[in-house]
Amino acid sequence: MTTDSSPRTLYQKIWDAHVVQQRDDGTALLYIDRHLVHEVTSPQAFDGLRAAGRKVRRPDLTLAVADHNIQTTARVDAAGQRLPVEDPQSAEQLAALVRNTTAFGVEYIEDLAAEQGIVHVVGPEQGFTLPGTTVVCGDSHTASHGALGALAFGIGTSEVEHVLASQTLLLKRSKSLEVRVDGPLGPGVTPKDVALAIVAKLTAAGGAGYVAEYTGSVFREMSIEGRLTVCNMSIEAGARAGLVAPDDTTFAYLKGKPRAPKRADWDKAVAWWRSLVTDPGATYDKVVTIDAATIVPLVTWGTSPDDVVPITGIVPDPAALTDPARRAAAEKSLAYMGLTAGQRMQDVSVDRIFIGSCTNSRIEDLRAAAAIAKGRHIAGNVKQALVVPGSGLVKRQAEAEGLDRIFIEAGFEWREPGCSMCLAMNPDKVPAGERCASTSNRNFVGRQGPGSRTHLLSPAMAAAAAVTGKLTDVREIA
Repeated sequence: MTTDSSPRTLYQKIWDAHVVQQRDDGTALLYIDRHLVHEVTSPQAFDGLRAAGRKVRRPDLTLAVADHNIQTTARVDAAGQRLPVEDPQSAEQLAALVRNTTAFGVEYIEDLAAEQGIVHVVGPEQGFTLPGTTVVCGDSHTASHGALGALAFGIGTSEVEHVLASQTLLLKRSKSLEVRVDGPLGPGVTPKDVALAIVAKLTAAGGAGYVAEYTGSVFREMSIEGRLTVCNMSIEAGARAGLVAPDDTTFAYLKGKPRAPKRADWDKAVAWWRSLVTDPGATYDKVVTIDAATIVPLVTWGTSPDDVVPITGIVPDPAALTDPARRAAAEKSLAYMGLTAGQRMQDVSVDRIFIGSCTNSRIEDLRAAAAIAKGRHIAGNVKQALVVPGSGLVKRQAEAEGLDRIFIEAGFEWREPGCSMCLAMNPDKVPAGERCASTSNRNFVGRQGPGSRTHLLSPAMAAAAAVTGKLTDVREIA
């Protein structure tokens, strides 16, 4: 705990409140409040504990859920019997998570539970993620949880083991970055477009070494679901984490969540949470500003999340780039994506649609996509259109609102919760050479399957692409 009374940023306040030991080499031992665990990055960590004869130090602050490998098709048959996991490697990783959480006394949300889902959807909706906490998970998109004012970031497998054993991490403090977006958003512009605009402005490496704090009227007026989308993609700009200061919107979202504080503890917590704002006079190491009025519905053209153009734009010409390295990268991207410089983005046909992932699988995302799909049908050239809710609770809510019927009648597949087609670690993949309009966060080479071609966009834009069969300006059909 610091005794320095100088103005501090939100990031500095959370960091200072969690330093267990400051070391002379500039690193600090940081206390970790919450640890989320999934099946992909935890097996080796638990094996390490087992080999060293250690226990999980705070199982009560650790929560496990399967998401990456789990299949999104039916998990039980008509008789209610559990169906097998088809892929042997996925089956083993899922079984290992069950074995390890049982052996080490860690709570596991099992795959048939209504609360199961993508780890970055489950944490906030369970109230496991709280303002001012430090949250880690063996997954880079842990940055999502910063939407609630938590300092949240992804860690490697060896760090997963360290947190399991000690509930601490040895870290060097990042620099602070303010990303301010002010002004009204235009028609059809969603938090996903804001996130893509930020990544394009910063570039994929522009946030490296920083923790970003999102400020300005756009974020003050944005829902928690929208803030989760923006913070989720902080890592796409290279930032370690993203933060939005907790406010009344945050408190309203958390009130009544199963694991949020109750009664007097709630009042005490809110009183502290209200102090978690950047002080007047505090300075950031770097400031980036964006005029919200300049943001339009966006889509990616290449294999990096900063390869962004307006949906009304054209595929950029690599020859216009003066930097030889960037020109070569752009030429390579276009070859992989099967696009030609000068080609209109709205002329690009798509084969598959994916609405889901930890970026865009929450109820607001599904409502936005359903609003476009309602009364329409997917185009004849679209081979598959998936809608994958982020959790069982999101799925139930969507079904209660009739969104599932809208999607099914429009020709979409309505799936069980999971990471699905985001990352090709389960049966939901995009075949080589095929093109997918995807609400996920990454468009790297092979991200959705070997040879797959990914265009990142918002849920509404993905639904628009589904019903027209090509990348489409949602403003023209909304």
